[in-house]
Amino acid sequence: MPVQSLLLLLIAPAMGSFLGLLADRLPRGEGVVRRRSFCRACGSTLRPTEIVPILSYALAGGRCRGCGAAIPPMLLYSEVLATGLAAVALAAAPGAGAWPVAAVLWTLQALALCDLRWLRLPDSLNATLLALALAASLWLPGSPAPAQAMLGAVLGAGAFWTLRVGYQRLRGREGLGLGDVKMMAGVGALVGPSDLPLTVLIAALAGVAVAVFGSVRGARLRATRPIPFGAALGAAAALIWCQSLTA
Repeated sequence: MPVQSLLLLLIAPAMGSFLGLLADRLPRGEGVVRRRSFCRACGSTLRPTEIVPILSYALAGGRCRGCGAAIPPMLLYSEVLATGLAAVALAAAPGAGAWPVAAVLWTLQALALCDLRWLRLPDSLNATLLALALAASLWLPGSPAPAQAMLGAVLGAGAFWTLRVGYQRLRGREGLGLGDVKMMAGVGALVGPSDLPLTVLIAALAGVAVAVFGSVRGARLRATRPIPFGAALGAAAALIWCQSLTA
């Protein structure tokens, strides 16, 4: 295995830990650089041995060593998922090309985590996704050409903005978050206009499937119940884009 590929897999769990941190702090409006990792329950700063990705969670039994409070399992899931996405990036674009692919997939992961936990899609992450998608169009084989990426961004954001405004006027309430509209700019640039309808369709079907599964488990289906559609949209975009890279 080339050194650069091995390095990507080695840093992936740490990146997953950082993405979990982003998903926890960005929606709260907290800084992600200045303050070290700490326990939300007791406020104690975590020692270096307590923030080793995956290993620290397992050795501590998923609890803070200071107060015994449960550590959110999302952090562990994020570390494992980031590692899996790094492997996907290597499969889609072996060698140096795997790094920008991983960067896009990790950004989609961060957006999904924020949406699943807070039902929010931070502007900074949406802007990062759009920038990476446009950069990929310039030199990453399999990505849409720059003109197609720009068209996809405009069509994606424009279509969702129209849906948002139309639903508000028709039903008198918000049916689509502004964060989803902004995310569609990055998704549209990533998959291009030709694959944009399929991406939205897959995301919609996934969202319906999750809602039905929740109702089977006892959750009540209501028209006003918010759904983390951004998470489904990110998963669909990752699937379509990686498939185009390997085609």
